[in-house]
Amino acid sequence: MKKILIKRHDRSRQSGLVTVEFALIGGLFFLVLFAIIEFGRLLFTWNTLDEVTRRAARLAAVCPMDQQAIVADQAVFGGSIITDLSAANVLIEYLDEDFTTTTTLGDVRYVRTQIQNYQHQMIVPLMPIDLLTAPPFTTTLPSESLGITPTGDWSVSC
Repeated sequence: MKKILIKRHDRSRQSGLVTVEFALIGGLFFLVLFAIIEFGRLLFTWNTLDEVTRRAARLAAVCPMDQQAIVADQAVFGGSIITDLSAANVLIEYLDEDFTTTTTLGDVRYVRTQIQNYQHQMIVPLMPIDLLTAPPFTTTLPSESLGITPTGDWSVSC
């Protein structure tokens, strides 16, 4: 009878050990899990920023030069995909054959778009990095119609 009491006593002394082990391992597990989720968010954001520059360049190549605000708003999907991204973050430049910025319609050969001043907000708590500044995303395409129809009319709307 004495043996049974000793075994029960040993089991009750170790019942809290599982809780302590879970606290140590569980904390590390959730940290890794949230880091993976945050990394996925970051990759989605970077991919979307790259897509925004491509959309803006494509639209700017076929739309009139005076509709840059409309082009930028269309390129950022109206601000519905990434919350902190707006048309103000999209820079549209019209370039001549030497890749120099120009405002003369007849000299435009290329359109360059760039994301500027965008910062990605991290959501994982207790991380040493709160904001990440996006690297420069740039797309350059040859200009096309720039909104001019074969008759020379600017009636094309983007």
